[in-house]
Amino acid sequence: MLASRSPRRAELLRSAGYRFTVRASSVVEQARAGEAPAALARRLAMEKAMDVARRLREGQALGADTLVVVGGEILGKPADDAEARRMLRRLSGREHRVVTGVALCSAGGLLLDSAIASTIVAFNKLSAAEIAWYVATGDPADKAGAYGIQGGAALFVRGIRGSYSNVVGLPLEIVHSMLGLPP
Repeated sequence: MLASRSPRRAELLRSAGYRFTVRASSVVEQARAGEAPAALARRLAMEKAMDVARRLREGQALGADTLVVVGGEILGKPADDAEARRMLRRLSGREHRVVTGVALCSAGGLLLDSAIASTIVAFNKLSAAEIAWYVATGDPADKAGAYGIQGGAALFVRGIRGSYSNVVGLPLEIVHSMLGLPP
């Protein structure tokens, strides 16, 4: 079971050979006052996995949450195009960190494992025209930091240090460590 609303997470798991069913969690993705980015990502991943696992009679639930951090600011999913443009201007010409929390729970809601992945991404300086073009594609709408490295925003990335699959939204090396070989 994958506790997620993210089609890109499902695509990553399928491409790695895992078989699963997607179940959306009812967890509200909101930071607590003073909560550090890594702690937030881990907590939300655990809450999502537990929420779905409590409804299972058998099997396991994998939950994940990805966020983008730039200059100490956590960037979630943009509320609208104006916020997406603001986020992309904030990322332009600088490095940021992509943090993903991953959690695995057994049926009933027992936490089996959790982990954090962190990747540094460097963006080129973006022009207003590049930002407008990308926002008009609709791609930023459901992505932390208003971009998907696996889509048109790949044109903006100068380099990464760390896990590429983490930036897409699910660090496969961590999932593989938790689950083992695909069935």
